[in-house]
Amino acid sequence: MARILVTGGAGYIGSNTVYLLRRHGHEVTVVDDLSRGHEHNIAGGSFHRLNLADTGGLERVLREGRFDGVIHFAAYIAVGESTQKPELYFANNVGGSISLFTAMQRAGVSKLVFSSTAAVYGTPERVPITEDFPFAPVSPYGESKVMVERILGWLDLYRGLRSVSLRYFNACGAVPGSGLGEEHDPETHLIPLVLRAIKTGKPITVFGDDYETHDGTCIRDYIHVGDLAEAHILAIEALLKGAPTDQFNCGTGRGRTVMEVIRAAEEVTGRKVPYVVGERRAGDPPVLVANSDKLRQRLGWKPQYCEISEIAATAWEFERAREPVPAA
Repeated sequence: MARILVTGGAGYIGSNTVYLLRRHGHEVTVVDDLSRGHEHNIAGGSFHRLNLADTGGLERVLREGRFDGVIHFAAYIAVGESTQKPELYFANNVGGSISLFTAMQRAGVSKLVFSSTAAVYGTPERVPITEDFPFAPVSPYGESKVMVERILGWLDLYRGLRSVSLRYFNACGAVPGSGLGEEHDPETHLIPLVLRAIKTGKPITVFGDDYETHDGTCIRDYIHVGDLAEAHILAIEALLKGAPTDQFNCGTGRGRTVMEVIRAAEEVTGRKVPYVVGERRAGDPPVLVANSDKLRQRLGWKPQYCEISEIAATAWEFERAREPVPAA
């Protein structure tokens, strides 16, 4: 059992990781300012409502909790918003991280798992993507994560802060029985948008159907949030056992098109998905698929949800519990 501080633990991936950390027997404390997370995602345990810019407050929490390690989720994640407000993303994602790392140094906590993203790769020349691909972000969001990863490299070298950066592909689904799922505002992720279109009858927009893929729509690597949470747990446990600073892709290695996700949702729900086809979004790569061999081999990670229909079914279970589903 370890004492773990989780920043951003009221958000989607953070709350699922907290839920599974506790099931693994770890003692967890959550720090979140609730600006984008949800207090109802924090089920019991210790919670501090705190912004990462408050270095002194973070230091007090870290000293009092005598934590073995930190899992750092707290960040703004909307790519589109980051292009409209780059300064907000650099101040929050980079500045907030530096504040956290400073507090950790002062409190003597030297192990961290960082929530990074496949957006650090931008539009790769080929797939699947391995961890040695160059950084080439195409948004301030992706750049903010690159900057933090670079900072962590220097802190490992000169400050002894060991870290694991996990580069997510498309997190989705819900852990059965957890009561936790996607509740972004506004929602931008495909699976909840598809399921809510089924519930409301309001069409979603498929951005482009003329890509060089087998059905013309973008291909992405969809990873179940429970599998992603388990990767964080394996990473922090590895650091506590002495593992070095490292970086890992988090994806299944299997790409699915937008239309395949829509068909899977229709299969799971027994209903048609209303949609319209719109123009491509600027900066959307045709294909993003992970090579996760390094994560599997070094940390022993193995995804439990590999079929998109299975993932959609867990998301639908959460959506049905959120609010009444209109009659077909």
